Amino acid sequence: MYASANKYSMERKSNILKILFPVMLSFFVMGMVDIVGVSTNFVRKDFHLNDFTASILPIMVFLWFALFSIPAGMLMNKIGRKKTVLISIAIGVVALLIPYFFYNFYCVIFAFALLGIGNTILQVSLNPLVAGIVTADKLTSVLTFGQFVKAIASFLGPIIATFVATRWYDWRYVFVIYAVISIISFIALYSTSIKEEFKTDRASLSTFAQTLSMLKESSILQLFLGIVLIVGIDVAMNTNTPELLIKKINFTTDTAGIGSSIYFGARTLGAFIGAMILVKMQPASFLRINMFVAIIAFLLIMFGQQAWLLYGAIILVGFTCANVFSILFSIALQKYPESANSISSLMIMGVAGGAIVTPIVGLVANNIGIGLSFGVLLLCVVYILFLSYKFSNLK
Repeated sequence: MYASANKYSMERKSNILKILFPVMLSFFVMGMVDIVGVSTNFVRKDFHLNDFTASILPIMVFLWFALFSIPAGMLMNKIGRKKTVLISIAIGVVALLIPYFFYNFYCVIFAFALLGIGNTILQVSLNPLVAGIVTADKLTSVLTFGQFVKAIASFLGPIIATFVATRWYDWRYVFVIYAVISIISFIALYSTSIKEEFKTDRASLSTFAQTLSMLKESSILQLFLGIVLIVGIDVAMNTNTPELLIKKINFTTDTAGIGSSIYFGARTLGAFIGAMILVKMQPASFLRINMFVAIIAFLLIMFGQQAWLLYGAIILVGFTCANVFSILFSIALQKYPESANSISSLMIMGVAGGAIVTPIVGLVANNIGIGLSFGVLLLCVVYILFLSYKFSNLK
């Protein structure tokens, strides 16, 4: 009997691993959306755009998180999570191919909008798909590893774009490469059998407004605000770290970008190590430790003046904040498993709201200085620390 049970357990683990491969490949596809960042620089140069006009391109991606997150959750209730992921990848393939075959400014805007829509649907549907595959105690670890895979795609985008631009003399080949990877991901997931249990979601028959009304529940609202703030930290660090190095240690504009590279490199490493730690450690405890370290790191950023000190603090922020999104997301899914689709759409909607933090940081920087402006992000971390105590009973 023991041998039979052990054999069943091994077969189950093997099946889960076979399913997780196409799912992780889908996380890689999710990270491709960050190609918009480096693409904006090429498009600005090719069409001689001013800074304001060029800024429209990233906005065309983030805008759809506010508009399509809840409809994507409602779509999942009707057709299932796997089919919704497949639709999102298909939309992404079309979006990636448009700028290669039809390269003008308006087609680029349309393509990036389509890419944002596809990525919104993908982020809403992929996390609940994972929740239906793995056990609750492994959910945070798997989602964190997915964020690591996503970070690899984000990290590789600028490298691939630079490579094809210098070797093949056309940076747009990066879209073709990403489209091919997306097609492979589509085929891999389509060919994989995933059993989904269609449970009645509390918001399955609800309207957009009724789904939003779920935010009246204090726990959902608190976790939603946590998502807003951690995305805000991410965007603000990417945007303001170069300016910090310029103002504090007299970096030039050309060299200050190393601050963002250091931050994203630390985030990638943090997501990988966090995924392994979270297999054994309770997410809330891991989150609490990270936030205490992050508080120290932000104090160093605010008051430190030496280059090595600022570098170390930036690395610590990237490392400690790398797993916050997946931890908060998994807590929300575990707390409200009967509403996984709706909860997922609400949490992903918070990605759009994350950009609210950056203008606040900028406003403080203009009035009292770039260093002290990071105090806004310090307050965000303090709130997330509060959440680690609030939801300490969840695995």
